[in-house]
Amino acid sequence: MAIMNKGFGFANDYTDHFNCFLSESYFRHHNQRLYKPIRNKYVIVKDGETERVEECKELVVHTFSMGDVEDPDLFAAEPLHKWEMSEQGQWIMKHAADTPTWHRLADHTIYGYKYQVRAKLMGPALTEWLLRYGSR
Repeated sequence: MAIMNKGFGFANDYTDHFNCFLSESYFRHHNQRLYKPIRNKYVIVKDGETERVEECKELVVHTFSMGDVEDPDLFAAEPLHKWEMSEQGQWIMKHAADTPTWHRLADHTIYGYKYQVRAKLMGPALTEWLLRYGSR
């Protein structure tokens, strides 16, 4: 009589679930540069008596690189100001749901910094931005 080993008959296999959970928690805490949380949110907009739900997306609307300088934020002020005074910058400042923010990231390829301007857009403004300038 041959005995077959099939494991425990009453236990469920949660290996895939645990592996997914462990990899997600690892990347969230140990690799901040590669882990990108979901930035889409839904906002309830009230127009008088009616309410509607609109999707609010955070998009990168402008990027530029900065070399290895002593005070990168000081040197980034001029390109940020030039972009804000450009046609795209004026459009974003007018139509963004919140005030746009800038973010400094380390750029290891040029031993410097990469700057991003991010803005939250929703509804018709989001559609118009994507049609005019595309996703960047």
